[in-house]
Amino acid sequence: MRRALTIQALLLAGIALATQAVRSAAHHLPNPEQLAAWMPAGPNRVYDRAGHLIGTVTAFPTDATPHQALPLNDVSPFLVDAVITSEDRRFFEHGAVDLGGLGRALLSSATGRVQGGSTLTQQLVKNTLLRHLQGARTIERKLKEALLAQQVEARYTKREILSAYLNIVYWGSGGPADLIGPQDAARAYFGKDAANLTLAESVYLATLVPSPRRYFEYRTYRPLMRSLLARMVEDGRITAAQAAAAWRAPLQPAGWRVRYDANGNVTSATLMNQHAKRRNFVAARAAPHPHFLQAVQREALRRVGRDALARGGLNVYTTLDPQAQAASERASRLADIPDGATLGLALVDPATGQVLALVGQKLTDAPPADWDNATRARRQVGSSAKPFLYTLALERGFTQVDRVLDAPLSGPYQPQNYDRHFLNEPVTLRYALNHSLNLPTVRLAQQVGVPALRAKLQTLGLRTPPGAGLSLAIGTVEASPLQLASAYATFANGGVWTEPTFIARVTNVHGQTLPLPAPAQRRVWSAQTAFLGLDMLRGVVNDLGADGGGLAWRARILGWDVAGKTGTTNDVRDLWFAGVTPGVAGAVWVGRQAGGSLPQNAYSGDVATPIWQSAVAGTVAGRPPLMFEAPRGAVQVWAQGHPVGFLADGDDLHPVGAPVAHVRPASHEDRPAGH
Repeated sequence: MRRALTIQALLLAGIALATQAVRSAAHHLPNPEQLAAWMPAGPNRVYDRAGHLIGTVTAFPTDATPHQALPLNDVSPFLVDAVITSEDRRFFEHGAVDLGGLGRALLSSATGRVQGGSTLTQQLVKNTLLRHLQGARTIERKLKEALLAQQVEARYTKREILSAYLNIVYWGSGGPADLIGPQDAARAYFGKDAANLTLAESVYLATLVPSPRRYFEYRTYRPLMRSLLARMVEDGRITAAQAAAAWRAPLQPAGWRVRYDANGNVTSATLMNQHAKRRNFVAARAAPHPHFLQAVQREALRRVGRDALARGGLNVYTTLDPQAQAASERASRLADIPDGATLGLALVDPATGQVLALVGQKLTDAPPADWDNATRARRQVGSSAKPFLYTLALERGFTQVDRVLDAPLSGPYQPQNYDRHFLNEPVTLRYALNHSLNLPTVRLAQQVGVPALRAKLQTLGLRTPPGAGLSLAIGTVEASPLQLASAYATFANGGVWTEPTFIARVTNVHGQTLPLPAPAQRRVWSAQTAFLGLDMLRGVVNDLGADGGGLAWRARILGWDVAGKTGTTNDVRDLWFAGVTPGVAGAVWVGRQAGGSLPQNAYSGDVATPIWQSAVAGTVAGRPPLMFEAPRGAVQVWAQGHPVGFLADGDDLHPVGAPVAHVRPASHEDRPAGH
């Protein structure tokens, strides 16, 4: 009697403990809806503006080029069947939990012994929703798996669950990234899409699921393929004839040279190149314009949303102009830049903010590095920032022919002109910008005021370092090429800044256009003021030389109106050119990826400017040449037979002296700091 009471008490205690464990496990379970990302209706395809497919985007990018989750219909049925037979033969028959397997697993956890028994659904839950509990083999974790698995099977069909499971399987390393899902595996091991895998290839991949390191011991693990083929025949998934043919197929996984006899037995197996699957993987995942696609991925997450991307089947139509991109890539490949340097280049449509082209590295025959200098690297822009100050001064009532002293400053901040020479007399604003003189520029900033300049730069989307003062006027502003191109686009867009965008429109699987938030816009200057600033930039390209060329004469495009400004930072760490022509604004940066100085004889006018010219000239090739049109209220001014710019209608026309009308060829000696 006493023994029976003891057993009853133990049973009641066990039930109480089990109840408590279940309650604890059920507390704060993740939402099964998160699994939708691995059950897409199809890939989210990305197109350029001409309708050419250029890649895909995903809801959960894990590196520069996201893994591509596939719907089950895009996976070879041989691989689907092989994985089911290998990992969970009764998947379509049992529920979310295999009770026998769960009991064995719980017993092993309690006794400290390791034993599996999870269904595919439980494995899916463990490796996604409960990934944060990896490594903790506890009863509570196993119960959480079981409870969540039941919720998942109540929410999704078996085929959806199977699709998600396949899309999270780890199939080894592909070098720059892990091989996740059937598409990565098929491309890395066999250089093909998952839909085209043969039975033999599928069985081989299925044998790697428990341990991808089996790849390195092909001969040792080859018998596993025969065993799996036999079980697939037992399960009725393939015929005996199919199994025999698959066994005799001369399988050659990437990097292996395998010889077989007539019966399919391995006679020799040599791993010739252990990096072959990495090569296949990189080649297959190489997008034609990787840095542009990275930017599309980031914008899609922000504007389209993770949920819509997770559902899949979207068509993302981008702003990429094939002609502009081809011209930009050609300019990058042909760029004559210092050894060890790289570059970033961005072109935008000034009227819309749409990004026409993007190159994030100096292109060579090798695949480009993942890091994108065109959008993600923010560097000081040097004298490329000066036009913003000069245009602010015009807005405040200055004119292009007002004068500022070109002489050393007093006080703690004492910048120098590039050649450490100065005229020691007043020069016009136009002359100062044409020659990129630092001393008059800083004096102008003193008159306009640093707070006003800082506010204007921020309105243009540019970063101003905390505590920076007068140095903002001559280039401590930080920007990426895309940000600087967008800021310069304001000159050609009537004074309106437009947020750069990579996505024009998106349609769903039903062909419906999704509503997207419009790019931000804000007025920076009036149309008249913006044109006055634009006209000063035209002078930098055209005013100085005897042949009509300025410091940035290499930016000129035959028949086209061009305006722009060079920039160089201290110790020649960064070389810039930013400019506009009707319909295109762009910026080019040249420098070292990890920082550091370029050769002292490297000049932005010689290095960055020709890259810009090549890219933009190629973009507008075939179009009729265009000139910028002055808005109402701008009056052209001439002095001593030379056009010296525009003034706003009603400005007091100051007498124009020799410094404006003086014309001399541009030379290296003329180039001031940050030119």
